[in-house]
Amino acid sequence: MKKLYKILLFLHLFVGLGAMAGGSAAIMSPKVPMGMTVDTLKYSPFSDFLIPGIILFVAIGVGNIFSALMMFFKLKYQGYISSIFSFALVIWIIVQYIMLRTIVSLHVIFLITGLIQSIISIIILFNQHTFPTNIIISIISKLSDKYPNNPIIKTINTLGKKFI
Repeated sequence: MKKLYKILLFLHLFVGLGAMAGGSAAIMSPKVPMGMTVDTLKYSPFSDFLIPGIILFVAIGVGNIFSALMMFFKLKYQGYISSIFSFALVIWIIVQYIMLRTIVSLHVIFLITGLIQSIISIIILFNQHTFPTNIIISIISKLSDKYPNNPIIKTINTLGKKFI
């Protein structure tokens, strides 16, 4: 489990610093941040990169740095905070793809990173037995008692015991 915490901490730092850099570039030069022209925004509601830059800097950048600090100090709600900002990254990339109508390598890298963050965050929530994962664990336990030979429930139990 320590490896998962370290991986998640690293991913939050990686995403946070990258988003703060990209967001800063868009805020400081909203017409051509890092060489991108406003023509790429023709299918979006934005006329320049200022608002997307602010959102990127704050929601994705600062949010992921905050998540990394929660992970580093092992604070109580780290699983929830990590989940929120991991899912925010996934949503950000999907919306960005829809608005720009193009996929570049950074979209793929950060979508995969966000999905990995999300999965690890969910594993941490299950490990902590916090709401709503405590309910899911209880249901699986009851199903396992009622249907001990069901292959699907056996597989879920095996995976649960491996990660939890």
